[in-house]
Amino acid sequence: MKPTSILLACLAAFALPAANATTPAELTAAYAAQAGGPAAATRGEQFFTTRHGRDWSCASCHGAPPTQSGKHAATGKTIGALAPGFNPDRFTDPAKVEKWFRRNCNDVVGRECSAGEKADVMAWLMSLKK
Repeated sequence: MKPTSILLACLAAFALPAANATTPAELTAAYAAQAGGPAAATRGEQFFTTRHGRDWSCASCHGAPPTQSGKHAATGKTIGALAPGFNPDRFTDPAKVEKWFRRNCNDVVGRECSAGEKADVMAWLMSLKK
């Protein structure tokens, strides 16, 4: 294999880290690999519960901890429990995960979340158990 082919294959693998993942643990590992370091649940909890210079935090709609249904702060729409231990359907569709991270991070942080931030939040959410 040519060096350029190897480089392109590596770049493709990191461009969409969650493309083949199907479990919350696989998604977390993919985001952590893309970030170049391990996920930290403590950072994830802090990120989730903190306002980042905007009107809302993640917890504003999802609750703190996000183990029960929440309610969208603007629309009032019910949001199912976010923590996978309380809602096993969460974080099983990589396309949906990316869609919602993109939307929610834009609302909460005013930008897309980094791979490290996603990994940290995922690690914290996975630590919440019944």
